[in-house]
Amino acid sequence: MLHSASISKSLQNRAAAQISTRRIYHRRIKPLFDLLLALAFVPLLAPVIAVLWGLARLDGGPGFYGHRRIGRNGKVFRCWKIRTMVPDAERRLALYLATNADAAVEWQLSRKLSDDPRVTRLGRFLRKTSLDELPQLWNVLRGEMSFVGPRPVTEDELALYHHRRDAYLCLRPGITGFWQILGRSDLPYSLRVEMDAAYVQKSSLFMDIGLILLTAATVLRGTGQ
Repeated sequence: MLHSASISKSLQNRAAAQISTRRIYHRRIKPLFDLLLALAFVPLLAPVIAVLWGLARLDGGPGFYGHRRIGRNGKVFRCWKIRTMVPDAERRLALYLATNADAAVEWQLSRKLSDDPRVTRLGRFLRKTSLDELPQLWNVLRGEMSFVGPRPVTEDELALYHHRRDAYLCLRPGITGFWQILGRSDLPYSLRVEMDAAYVQKSSLFMDIGLILLTAATVLRGTGQ
């Protein structure tokens, strides 16, 4: 009995130490890592972002698109992307879902559409290569996002996290993460929520570096959606 109690206490101490280590990483190391990496990328990617912005402007709409998302501790921020949709995207989405039952079900499950009528020809290329997300470097520099973390969600989507809500709100949203490289639109939203919660429990510097490298491989393969 005494031996069992000793093992139990040892496991509890180890778990407490792991939680403490993750907190230190999240509060101190991770923000510094994000800032240094973003500063290193800006000179390389700023010209690419400028070119993509110009191409997106050719149809008369804005080059950038900033969507309101929920950040750490519930703070609302604008998540920036190269615009990939037509200017009247919300109207087209509402009409499409109202007249296409299968699409409505797909949207309800994943908040994504495999055949999205809102996306422009350039937008399809940008999404496939994930180049539309390059402007989120600005969000990282502002401390609103991280390179790796839960996918930034809208207020409506946050309601789908249910009891996992706190797992999302305790970290800055990420440009990439488990969901983005392991399935994206092929996965149901409920599994995406579990992936975000799992990242909070297991994240570390080595994991973040690994996920960034896997993201780079995904971009090179052009498997984004």
